[in-house]
Amino acid sequence: MKGPILRYVLATVLLLFGALTLFLSTSVIFDLFGVRAREGNYVLVVVWANFIASILYVLAAVGVIAQKRWPAKALLAAVMVLVGAAVVFAWHVYSGGSYEQKTIGALAFRTLVTGAFYFAAARLGNTAHIPNQQHTR
Repeated sequence: MKGPILRYVLATVLLLFGALTLFLSTSVIFDLFGVRAREGNYVLVVVWANFIASILYVLAAVGVIAQKRWPAKALLAAVMVLVGAAVVFAWHVYSGGSYEQKTIGALAFRTLVTGAFYFAAARLGNTAHIPNQQHTR
């Protein structure tokens, strides 16, 4: 009984987190609702990384519900995108670029949460139902 509950909780959280991130990142990228002005000194590479990660969150949610094994790979890709963005962001800061202090905490938080999503999806992926597969062990 734990498996189905964990699966639906993870899928719901991924979907909500993904939808919120997709809305916020596209609002900055396309300057919807005047969000760009309120964000201050945003770093575009971080916004694009969040956008890419949001799509991967939603795809992973669909895969978790469908009991597929690949959602963990999608979430690992999201972690890699975010870590890459963190490296570029660090270089941006080191080079004297302008940024908001909150970006540091937000990027660290998102990367850690995405890592937790990855581990949860990997655990579920190990128990994913694959019909008509015979074990050869």
